[in-house]
Amino acid sequence: MESRVHHAVDQLKSGGVRMTPQRYAILEYLMESHVHPTADDIFRALSPQYPSLSVATVYNNLKLFVDAGLVRELTYGDDSSRFDADLSDHYHAICTGCGTMVDFEHPPVKAVEEAAAQSTGFQVHGHRMEIYGLCPSCSNQRN
Repeated sequence: MESRVHHAVDQLKSGGVRMTPQRYAILEYLMESHVHPTADDIFRALSPQYPSLSVATVYNNLKLFVDAGLVRELTYGDDSSRFDADLSDHYHAICTGCGTMVDFEHPPVKAVEEAAAQSTGFQVHGHRMEIYGLCPSCSNQRN
């Protein structure tokens, strides 16, 4: 994990980005997180250690990381974008009860992209697949 953070820092520095302690903390939090945090989640987690951290700082750094190609922003048509530092081909299972988002591996469905390109004429750049249901915790609460 540490090498991913260092690689990302090197990439930012080579682009002329100055690494502040807050920026480093946000980046490290994202690289170590498996919960696809929102900006508010990141702010709440880091503000005790960084009292001068603001929500605006978190948002500005997230935009910087997305623009640098280090983080993927997952939007769902509401104001709660989530951020994923795992840029590998993977999919998400999302709990409709509590909103928990979990990564799962599945071979990329390239055939679907090819079919979409062929039938629509689109130049396809990628896709996103999510599976919706109840996580084990929410499922147990309903039983």
